[in-house]
Amino acid sequence: MASAAEQLAANLNFSAFSKAEDLKKRIWFTLGALLVYRLGTYIPLPGINPAAFSQAFQGQAGGILGVFNMFSGGAVARMAIFALGIMPYISASIIIQLMTSVVPSLEQLKKEGEQGRKVINQYTRYGTVLLATLQAYGIAVGLEGGNNIVTDPGWFFRISTVLTLVGGTMFLMWLGEQITSRGIGNGISLIIFAGIVAALPNAIAGTLELGRTGALSTGLIIVVILVAVACIAFIVFIERAQRRLIIQYPKRQVGSRMFQGDTSHLPLKLNTAGVIPPIFASSLLLLPATIAGFSNTTELPGWASAVLASLGHGQPLYMLFYAGMIGFFAFFYTAIVFNPKDTADNLKQHGGFIPGIRPGERTAQYIDYVLTRITVIGAIYLILVCLLPEFLIAQTGVPFYLGGTSLLIVVSVTLDTVAQIQGHLIAQQYEGLIKKSKLRGGKRGR
Repeated sequence: MASAAEQLAANLNFSAFSKAEDLKKRIWFTLGALLVYRLGTYIPLPGINPAAFSQAFQGQAGGILGVFNMFSGGAVARMAIFALGIMPYISASIIIQLMTSVVPSLEQLKKEGEQGRKVINQYTRYGTVLLATLQAYGIAVGLEGGNNIVTDPGWFFRISTVLTLVGGTMFLMWLGEQITSRGIGNGISLIIFAGIVAALPNAIAGTLELGRTGALSTGLIIVVILVAVACIAFIVFIERAQRRLIIQYPKRQVGSRMFQGDTSHLPLKLNTAGVIPPIFASSLLLLPATIAGFSNTTELPGWASAVLASLGHGQPLYMLFYAGMIGFFAFFYTAIVFNPKDTADNLKQHGGFIPGIRPGERTAQYIDYVLTRITVIGAIYLILVCLLPEFLIAQTGVPFYLGGTSLLIVVSVTLDTVAQIQGHLIAQQYEGLIKKSKLRGGKRGR
């Protein structure tokens, strides 16, 4: 039998949306904030020669700079004030999450509820400033080392670049927090989502232009479209998939009243790690090629040149390492974000138990066993989705833009945003039902 929430979700329509004034305000606020972000990606950094930088960037577009450019919505290619994007904040968040499982004081803060989360968020902001400052200074020094990229190199340029780029990152962090609290969806994820989607029209136009000129056959373009649709459907299926562990609560007596036992479930996602494994794997694999690109490759030893060549896009060694690192980070990050022992302790504290499993340590072992098995499926899923565009690029030369990490982010953020919109509409319909029941009760009383 469907629950009340499921019945309400099935009855959602445009009339309910038109009555949700608060939801419409949140959506307009989110769109306005994303528009501000997109405008900022076109404001150039002071003291840069755009033509010289564009020429230098083309040689590094296939390295880690290309990954950062994708996440920043093209701001890196234009060296805009938002060139660092929101990545320093994401990196700081991941580092703090890793430290919470190693540093006892941070682990204790994590268990203190809302107040502890506020302190951890403040530490994350401090870490964001530190990482952004280091990255901005490295960018300033790297730009000065380029060929006529900086019009007036020196300490004034370095300081102004650091202040501008760090200020841009902090503004994006604040903007993301405002979207989360006053808009709809997760602000940080939506900023990355907007940057990726903004480049999609150009990618589609470029692919169609290749088809018009005969560089790509019409049949191949149709196959690419079908593969993209199949990938999206596959991602949606896996991202919504859960392994539900049945949780039972025994009968309990409170005062003179006896409460019946209840049955619930503990949902475990197949892909608990999300998009973090492919981001880490691609960044680490592209880092050596990027460093070599900034240096003089003719001075590298023969073995180093051979290794760099084998780690290029489409090479078997690159794909092998890419798949292995995605699998490793899938298990590693899942172990960081989900602690079976804490979950088992919380169940035991509230009187819940898994049927046939003793509460406490045995429950933690069972949850860890189930989580490990489904993480294997999640890791295989991530490897398949991320390697598919690599095979397409290597075998056909198709510029398969929405693939791998970018496709995961776009689909995941879309699903999360739609779920939040449905949640607001369901809450509004509940409020409407409560008001109607009160009015009926008042009329009966009269």
